[in-house]
Amino acid sequence: MTPLRNLPSVDKLVQAVQRATDTDSLPRALVVQAARTELDATRAQLQAANGAATAAPPLEALVQQVQQRLEALTAPSLRPVINATGVIIQTNLGRAPLSAAARAAMQAVSLGYSNLEYDLAAGTRGSRTVHLSGIVQQLTGAEAALAVNNNAAAVYLVLLALAVGREVIVSRGQAVEIGGGFRIPDVLRQSGALLVEVGTTNRTYPRDYEQAINANTALLLRVHTSNFRLVGFVHETSLEAMAAVGRKHGIPVLDDLGSGSLLPTTPYGLAPEPLVQESIAAGADLVTFSGDKLLGGPQAGIIAGRADLIERLKKHPLARALRVDKTTIAGLEATLQAYLRGQALTEIPVWQMIGMPLAPLHQRATALAAQWQAAGIVAQVTTCASAVGGGSLPGETLPSVGVTVDPGAGHANRLAQALRMGAPAVVARIADDNLLFDVRTVLPEQDAALAQRVADVWQMIGKPAP
Repeated sequence: MTPLRNLPSVDKLVQAVQRATDTDSLPRALVVQAARTELDATRAQLQAANGAATAAPPLEALVQQVQQRLEALTAPSLRPVINATGVIIQTNLGRAPLSAAARAAMQAVSLGYSNLEYDLAAGTRGSRTVHLSGIVQQLTGAEAALAVNNNAAAVYLVLLALAVGREVIVSRGQAVEIGGGFRIPDVLRQSGALLVEVGTTNRTYPRDYEQAINANTALLLRVHTSNFRLVGFVHETSLEAMAAVGRKHGIPVLDDLGSGSLLPTTPYGLAPEPLVQESIAAGADLVTFSGDKLLGGPQAGIIAGRADLIERLKKHPLARALRVDKTTIAGLEATLQAYLRGQALTEIPVWQMIGMPLAPLHQRATALAAQWQAAGIVAQVTTCASAVGGGSLPGETLPSVGVTVDPGAGHANRLAQALRMGAPAVVARIADDNLLFDVRTVLPEQDAALAQRVADVWQMIGKPAP
């Protein structure tokens, strides 16, 4: 008798699963699908053995596999992660963690109805754009502001509304590609704007912009090279000089900051990152920046600048397609209020991490290492370097403190994978065949969960043989 004949029928396997598992809350069709899929996979494995001495798995093993399939089908795909990589704005891990105030505000407006597009004072229809415009004006000095779903969308909307079929002048050294294949020349082409590159890769002067202006020029564009830096024999036209050229010829200047910051980075030993309010003060007519990078809020793109230009953006048909929802508006407003109160450094996780001194980091790392050592784990405190990340401050790092765990030669990947697959998932760095946990990017309230998770995984997989 072939092993295939020993496989149960779909009905028999479904009944066994139902006896072993509480499936009352699941549609029977879902259980049947999982059972059929498991039997198909097992049948394919047995057929691939091609006569080798392979027995059909027992019913109990098949039930367990179906249970795992059901758990995978019904579990959320998007899960919380403890970020021990040392990269503060970790794009792959969701960029900026939100402040407690932002989370509370987002939850509050999601529990029921809200005045998203309703003027409570007048009792008439309102606009969702009013909720953020005023506070952005206060913080940046801009005349008006508009939020869309990310910074790429912000740039795209400006080009569509102001430059379709017309020329946009940009320095050749700023016709760049940022994360995710977002290329400035491609965006210009897709928007219907015409790219005009001036200067050279390493040197561009005000006269280069001025000489390229003609009757078909719509915008002067400055793009912050947020994920790389040119050094050496370079010259970049200042935003003030670009704005002067723009004013002289009546051409608006768009400053795409990418990340965008409202606080200076130099007090923390980092290179200067352009500030949104400085761009407005320097004469930029429109400034675009992200909500979920150095700002520390939910994903969004914010456009700040002249009121007449913002009004044109609001009226463009694509503005409706790119608009943000009520929870994003609530999270952004709560984040911006922390800046308005002067509490961003103490309330917003991104800035808490950037500004965290080494002493408390060392204290936390020492406590983690002690707990792991008590569990028989080979762990020790070490110095390391954190990065801001998120396309901000390329090449800049912050001194930090972490804990290395030595799982034995060749076993670092195995331990790292086990940590990623559990709950909560933990992502760390592999360095010199050890796992490195940089505590700067671990939220303090996650320390206990991190300590327990590593101890549990170590015990589960066993200490590898030396």
